[in-house]
Amino acid sequence: MTEPIPIFVADDPRLADYVALREVSLRKSLEAAEGLFIAEGEKVIRRAVEAGYRPRSFLLAERWLASLRDVLDRCPDTPVYLVSEELAEQVTGFHVHRGALASLHRRPPRPVEDLLTCRRLVIMEDIVDHTNVGAILRNAAGLGWDGALLAPRAADPLYRRSIKVSMGAVFSLPWARLADWSGAPALLADAGFTTVALTLADDAVPLDEVHDQLAPEARVAIMLGTEGAGLSDHWTRSASIRAIIPMQAGIDSLNVAAAAAITCYALRA
Repeated sequence: MTEPIPIFVADDPRLADYVALREVSLRKSLEAAEGLFIAEGEKVIRRAVEAGYRPRSFLLAERWLASLRDVLDRCPDTPVYLVSEELAEQVTGFHVHRGALASLHRRPPRPVEDLLTCRRLVIMEDIVDHTNVGAILRNAAGLGWDGALLAPRAADPLYRRSIKVSMGAVFSLPWARLADWSGAPALLADAGFTTVALTLADDAVPLDEVHDQLAPEARVAIMLGTEGAGLSDHWTRSASIRAIIPMQAGIDSLNVAAAAAITCYALRA
């Protein structure tokens, strides 16, 4: 392990990767420009490094040195910045209760074509909430789905909050970003997928009936829409099947991450 470097002031330029982690617009521009992302917490840092992501630096409270020593030993040339938890809060803009952060290099984007050979895909249209994106990726990975595709305007899976909520599933579940929103349904159909749109449309089929309709060898892509308006009319009309989760008590829909979990379970291979 490299010798930890104590830092005592919040404006030390070596901590620039960690500034204002809650300011989404600032972080989007900074992380895109620098090609980095932030992992928070021992488990998530460990999973990122084990998945092959190359760290730029570590920002740690002293109490985390021992438990992360094996990870730090794997990265002997990576600086380890040692700070108090109060200083970490000044730099990041929130209480880093897990006491451990790492800045890591992003990889080149995965080609969409790599995902089109899968059997089970989750497709996110304009889901803009990072928590929902992270939860959907965690659900898909945990329920045995093969990967995810995100429309151009969907939230970044490598934003700190997405990673944290996914519990590192973003590092293990293959995902890619679609370049063409309009052509996505046709792209999936041409690749041999049965596309299942989750929607409140009048002709939507109850989800359990969809399961019964699918052939055992079917390749399935479920399409999930944005948090407010749901799936767009274009994607809804273009789907092979329109599906609905039957609801009660006057409630018409669920949070998109919850709906994704139910659908991934119901339509798993």
